[in-house]
Amino acid sequence: MEYTTNTILLWPLLVYAVAVILLVGGMLLLSHFIGERHNENATSKPFESGIMPTGSARLHFPIHFYIIAMFFVVFDLEAIFIFTWAISMRETGWHGYIVILIFIAELMILLFYLWKIGALDFGPNTKAILKAYHKKIKTN
Repeated sequence: MEYTTNTILLWPLLVYAVAVILLVGGMLLLSHFIGERHNENATSKPFESGIMPTGSARLHFPIHFYIIAMFFVVFDLEAIFIFTWAISMRETGWHGYIVILIFIAELMILLFYLWKIGALDFGPNTKAILKAYHKKIKTN
């Protein structure tokens, strides 16, 4: 029986996958049998340094927090791409330099687009506030 190169290289991966599945399954099974089972009155209540909860733990956050988090992830990943290019700058040469310039230009276009559609405006609308203020002054 002849083995190909692909078959020889895949058996460690299969052994590792089986080992991981057995380990995770064993941990879940063991925790099911060994874990504590009690349902007291305070078990389902959140503990906040001995202070009894007064309301729901579910708070509604404005969408701006999620948008900031998404922008952070997007621009953080792009920073990783730029750092990776900086490390391999000598190997990539001029071709890599031109490609990273195009990449940075796309980032600038995206940032300008987000700024123009108002996705970066998280504070109050100062133009509307000033317009209402001046309107109020003229009527008085």
